[in-house]
Amino acid sequence: MREFSVQKVVLALGVACGVSLVAGTTLAAEKIKFTLDWKYEGPAGPFLLAQDRGYFAAEGIDVTIDTGNGSAGAVTRVASGAYDIAMADLNSLVEFNVQNPGRTLKSFFVIYNEPPFSLFTMKKSGIKTPKDLEGKTLGAPVFDSPRKLFPAFAQATGIDASKIKWESMDPPLREPMLMRGQVDAISGFYFTSLLNLKSQGVKLEDLTVFQYVDFGMAFYGNGLIASPALTAEKPALLKGFAKAVIKGFRDSIKDPKAAIDALKKRDPLINVDIELERLDLAMKASVVTAEVKENGMGPIKKDRMAKAIDQLVVAFKLASVPTVDDIFTDVAMPDKADRMLQ
Repeated sequence: MREFSVQKVVLALGVACGVSLVAGTTLAAEKIKFTLDWKYEGPAGPFLLAQDRGYFAAEGIDVTIDTGNGSAGAVTRVASGAYDIAMADLNSLVEFNVQNPGRTLKSFFVIYNEPPFSLFTMKKSGIKTPKDLEGKTLGAPVFDSPRKLFPAFAQATGIDASKIKWESMDPPLREPMLMRGQVDAISGFYFTSLLNLKSQGVKLEDLTVFQYVDFGMAFYGNGLIASPALTAEKPALLKGFAKAVIKGFRDSIKDPKAAIDALKKRDPLINVDIELERLDLAMKASVVTAEVKENGMGPIKKDRMAKAIDQLVVAFKLASVPTVDDIFTDVAMPDKADRMLQ
């Protein structure tokens, strides 16, 4: 009886320390460095909740989660070897792969099934349609994904992109410059800029928002990308990582406050109400889409991705056209039953 009790204590300690004990063999958890696409805002909550509830540890993963400095920059963080996995913009991944043929990466899981790429303008500007942006000044950081993809949006909506002037600024200045009239419109993620403007006193009814998805854009948004070594050598680990992420999102849908509590543990200064609303917007607009309800979280539709690549060739003036298989792999995709969010 005493021997059995000792075994239970050892097992409990192993789980608590992130160690897997199988048939008497001790296996250290795989250490993974993961970078978010952005700072600690509502959409990051599901990842942090998955970490706090031990979902990564249960898959044999000891994960470190860091904030990011942009969804495009997250691609280079993995390419440089600084991080193993990133939450990154799949469209920026296409551009990176074409420009860096010897350092190509692949995504193995989609988070934002519909991209949050948007343009925002004040109604008092008189801009009512995308065509009205001609002759105007738009603002965004140089690395902003919807800014980089604007040429494809312009082609789809009949805008003469040569008649658009872009003003560059640091991210914290984007919404204030729109409010002060220093730029006529800004590009940004729907749930980021919308709530940043709201938190600074702008009424939503005073805004006009053009979401790229409403104008024929086939783009996917952000997904998980991994180092070539992990993709080639440890697909089971990536699959476990994806399963943990799914559980974090599933729990966040059921209890969004728990996700924001996990966020607040890392950044006590967040506005809980704003981040709850931001998480809700992200879930409804980008995560729990019709496609995800049908097929579960994570996979792509190849015909849609192929169309998106064609649009990206226009947006980025790419010298070559990658295939869908050059950009995305399902080698680590969890089974459909494990991918369903609701």
